[in-house]
Amino acid sequence: MAISPSDIELAGRLADAARHAIRPYFRAEHGLEVKDDASPVTLADKAAEAAMRRLLIAERPMDGIIGEEEAPREGSSGRTWVLDPIDGTRSFIAGRPIYGTLIALIEGDWPLLGVIDQGIIGERWLGVVGQPTTLNGKPATTRRCRAVTDALLATTSPALFDDGQLHAFEHLDAQVRSTVLGGDCYNYGCLASGHLDIVVEAGLKLHDFAALVPVVEGAGGRMCDWAGDPLHAGSIGEVIAAGDPARIDDILEAMACRGH
Repeated sequence: MAISPSDIELAGRLADAARHAIRPYFRAEHGLEVKDDASPVTLADKAAEAAMRRLLIAERPMDGIIGEEEAPREGSSGRTWVLDPIDGTRSFIAGRPIYGTLIALIEGDWPLLGVIDQGIIGERWLGVVGQPTTLNGKPATTRRCRAVTDALLATTSPALFDDGQLHAFEHLDAQVRSTVLGGDCYNYGCLASGHLDIVVEAGLKLHDFAALVPVVEGAGGRMCDWAGDPLHAGSIGEVIAAGDPARIDDILEAMACRGH
C-alpha cells in the first residue's frame, strides 16, 4: 500500500475544485435543505462533491468513491476516495469559516491519505502514511501534554452523544483544563498543529473521519476508537484524537470506556 506523488497532486486538485465550488455560496444564498436524517445540506455541499466526483471519474475511473451527498461508486482497483464536501455545514450556513472539505484515499479498509481543507481561510492540512503532515506545505506538529489535567479538549457538541457516550465524555470533561465546543473537522487540524490536545466525538461516518487519521498521525498524534483500537472503514464512529499518544490510555481510563 503506497501513495504516489500523482495521488497527492490529485488530492490537491480535488481540494481546489471543492474550494472553487463552495466559495460563491459562503455568506451568500446557499439553498439550505434538511435531509431525511435531519442534517443540513446546501447547494455548496452538492456542487463541491459533484466537482470532485467529475475529476475522479475522469482521472481514476477504476477507483471507488464514497461521498456524503451521492451514492457510492464501486471501483475495481481496491482503492476508494472518501469525500465530505463540507464537514461542518452548520458552521458554513452560519458564516463561520471553521468548516472543512475532507478528502481521503483508503486501500482495503485503511486510510492512507487525508486532506482537511479550509478554503475561506486558505488552510490545507495534508497527511500521508509514512510522511510528515503539512499545513500549506510546511510541517505541522502536535504538542506534548504532560497529563490529562493539562489538556485542552474539543468536541463539536455534547448533544451529538447518546446518554452513555455523554456520561463517558463528562468524566473526561471534568478532568481536563478546559473544553471548547464547535469546530467539526477543523478541530483535528488545530490538534495536528499543536493548538488542541484532545478531540472526542461519536456518531461519525467514514466520510467524517477517514481523512483525519493520516493528518493527525502524520503530525505525531494518534487516533483510535473508544476501545483504543485503530480507526478503519468498519469503525462505528466513536473517535478519540490525542496530540500526545502517551495520553491515550489516560483518556480511555478517564472515560471508563476501554472495551466499550
